[in-house]
Parts: sequence; structure tokens; C-alpha cells
Amino acid sequence: MKTLATVAAGAVIALSLSLPVSAAGLVKYEIKDDAIAASLTGKAGDPANGKKLAINRKKGNCLACHAMPIPEQAFHGNIGPTLKGVGSRYKAGELRLRVVDSKVLNADTIMPAFYRDSGFHRVLKGFEGKTIISAQDVEDIVAYLVTLK
Repeated sequence: MKTLATVAAGAVIALSLSLPVSAAGLVKYEIKDDAIAASLTGKAGDPANGKKLAINRKKGNCLACHAMPIPEQAFHGNIGPTLKGVGSRYKAGELRLRVVDSKVLNADTIMPAFYRDSGFHRVLKGFEGKTIISAQDVEDIVAYLVTLK
């Protein structure tokens, strides 16, 4: 029970540190075979910016839950699986779906839906109708994650 409370607290902290992005014009996407194959923006992501977003405590905040192969960063999470080698385990489309809305694959996951703007319960007013990150942020993070071989 204590572990579940710790996990839930970590998820709340991760979400509270994220700043919402206006979801006006939320990009439509197609999920097929547990992946979103097409880029949300129609262009390749920037892996260097994706790394910055992944470690940014107010954007992707991947370090809150995941250990990552970036030893220069302190305080890696241990709630989610390590992201070391994630680019060898998943294709870009599979990673994109996990970043956009991992609850499609596992309804019980505590990983937030970073690019979803509705279907939440008890949302703080400033976050209503907004995504955590933009479509371009999704693409940049995916571009970074696929480099982690």
C-alpha cells in the first residue's frame, strides 16, 4: 500500500510541475497496431530539443518516473521502466503513442497523457482543455527517445 501511495504521489508531482499548452487545433492522429505511425506535425522532431524537454521538470519531466542514460542529471525516477535502450525496444510510432496517451495501451498506468485535452476527472481550471506538451514537443521527445539504443 505504501508503494502505491508513493507511486501516486510521484504522478501527482510530475503532473503538477508540468505547464499546460493550449490545445487549440489538437492534431488528429490514427492509432493502428499499438502505434501512431505518422508524425503529428508532418516533420521530423529535433532530438537535441527532445532531450531538453525530457529532462525539463516543467515539460516532459521524464526523469520524475524513469531512469535515463544521462548521468549528468540527478534524481532519476524508479517508478517507470528505464528509458535506457528504449529506442531498441520500440519503433517511433510505438513511442509516439506512449507519449501522446499511454492509457490507450494500459488504462491503469500512472503515466500522464501528454497530448490529450479531455476525458480527465477533477481537472484544475487552468488545465482544462489543454495538453501538457505540444505536438512538436511530442515529435522532439520521440526523436530523442529513438536515439536511446
